[in-house]
Amino acid sequence: MLTVIAFVVALGVLIAVHEYGHYRVAVACGVKVERFSIGFGKALFRWQPKRQHPGQQTEFVIAAFPLGGYVKMLDEREGPVAPEERHRAFNTQPLRSRAAIVAAGPIANLLLAIVLYTAVNWIGVEEPVAKLARPVAASLAEAAGLRGGEHITRAGFDGDLTPVQSFEDLRWRMTQGALDARDLTLEVAGEDGKPARQLVLPLSRMEAKDADPQMFRKIGLLAPLTRPEIGDVMAGGAGEQSGLRKGDLVRAIGETPIYDGQQLREVIRASVDGDQPRTQAWEIQRGGQSLTLEVKPEVRDEGAVKVGRIGAYVGAPPDMVTVRQGPVDGVWRGVVRTWEMSALTVRMMVKMVTGQASLKNLSGPLTIADYAGKSASLGLTQYLIFLAVISVSLGVLNLMPLPVLDGGHLMYYLWEGLTGKSVSDAWMERLQRGGVALLLVMMSVALFNDVTRLFG
Repeated sequence: MLTVIAFVVALGVLIAVHEYGHYRVAVACGVKVERFSIGFGKALFRWQPKRQHPGQQTEFVIAAFPLGGYVKMLDEREGPVAPEERHRAFNTQPLRSRAAIVAAGPIANLLLAIVLYTAVNWIGVEEPVAKLARPVAASLAEAAGLRGGEHITRAGFDGDLTPVQSFEDLRWRMTQGALDARDLTLEVAGEDGKPARQLVLPLSRMEAKDADPQMFRKIGLLAPLTRPEIGDVMAGGAGEQSGLRKGDLVRAIGETPIYDGQQLREVIRASVDGDQPRTQAWEIQRGGQSLTLEVKPEVRDEGAVKVGRIGAYVGAPPDMVTVRQGPVDGVWRGVVRTWEMSALTVRMMVKMVTGQASLKNLSGPLTIADYAGKSASLGLTQYLIFLAVISVSLGVLNLMPLPVLDGGHLMYYLWEGLTGKSVSDAWMERLQRGGVALLLVMMSVALFNDVTRLFG
């Protein structure tokens, strides 16, 4: 139920803000707005406020099919217009006014993202400290000289290092570097009076196509540093059957000393021989006493790979830090994060079109609904971050030069501005058909990806 409510609220807010952008600028330009609708199809609720802007008699509607919305304006191309109202029709407005009305929807979504990121910056969010777990064997992080336990204080590209506030901040920078094929310089805090040192994470070698867990596995930094402790143990699972209990601190597995939770998870994953589990001796500490248990994991499929699982939460919670910004810094960082997310979204779209990135990065309503529920369950700030990310995606997507989207209409106006002639009705119809076909293909791919992720 939480997933459904969070998804509906997210759709309602994002669509309402987008359409309000169109509506508000249309009213400011003197265009008569006949209907403001959130959703398509049969109207569930409709009302007409008594107090409206002069000359406006807009009907507001909430419709049955919620995946979208529209603002219907007076337009001679859609029906007869009385001579005395012709000056208020959309099609009779100057080019700059029409372009402003069309662009206002996506811009409203980007402004919403700035507001949401700013709110998160002001409220503050609990995030893991940027202390590194032991890197994955043979990964880029291990090759760079990281061994686990390092505290990353600054990071950046091309020598421009800025403070790292949390592990999530570091993950964001690694994502940018991997997708842009740029090496990331890390500054590691010195210990025992030693000076800080720098090393380079060679992300330019990756040729990453997907921003997914496999990308971070190749980098080698999957999680922050945690104690190698056993958390909740599933009843009847391999861990319980082997004698593991909540609170057990794992010191070694076989001949391998265990230093942190991430390393423990990796050793458990690798505890298989082909299709069979590998029983190993675990040295644990329980209640101040050392014990040795024979632990036999379960074998699970992870794509085409067989991995070990023990049916327990592995790793204690990491050290946390509250990331909060002041009034001015909060706004500025909101603007910067919106710009960074927009730029990354555009680059990913270009890479998908050119074949440099996989179409698996496209997500549809099922994935969005799943993420909405998960983020809402984690608290207000995580839900606001989710809304900001989707708002950026919606704003950027609508600026794409597809005929059925706002960006397509802006391309028509660019043509009109350069040639002095509007696009002919025949060409408009052809472009609209092509845009609808391409949009349907994108939606089909996104839905297929959703089903694969959630049920595959």
